Amino acid sequence: MKKITIYILTAFFLVASGTVVQGAEEQKLDGKALFEGKCAICHKLDRTTSKKKTPADWEKTVLRMKKKNPEKAPISVMEAKAIIDYLAQNHGKTGK
Repeated sequence: MKKITIYILTAFFLVASGTVVQGAEEQKLDGKALFEGKCAICHKLDRTTSKKKTPADWEKTVLRMKKKNPEKAPISVMEAKAIIDYLAQNHGKTGK
């Protein structure tokens, strides 16, 4: 009886842990909400959205701001990526 209980509990925990890992991988940060929440702390959003930049230029801009104001508007690496993706898709240009 103890072996069956151990097998059942083991199977339960393996399934549960797989679900948690899968959920974490599928979770996607909302770049627009992060942009609006983090960037508006320091300046008006239309200052940013009026510009059209390449993905590489948005990356430079966001990383520069991340480094410039870490106390006032802390942005994690994952948040920065989500913001960069949002800006590149919605306020970007292609080419150099």
